[in-house]
Amino acid sequence: AAPGTTDDARIRDITQALPPRWADRLFEARDGGANEQQLQRIAAEGLAEMYFRNNNTRAHGLGVEFTDVEHIQIEL
Repeated sequence: AAPGTTDDARIRDITQALPPRWADRLFEARDGGANEQQLQRIAAEGLAEMYFRNNNTRAHGLGVEFTDVEHIQIEL
């Protein structure tokens, strides 16, 4: 971890609805030729905002990264 950060790499089971703007970003990126890593980064940004930072009301500046994803299910 970088100085002043905490590395909290634990397994989490997350069920989180993301606002439609995140689905729009994912579809636009996919249609624009984004690879899997780029799509995961967008999904991680959405989860960071909505789940970890509670719609940006806490934990400002917290970074989230998808690593070793075992299962992901997306419903529209």
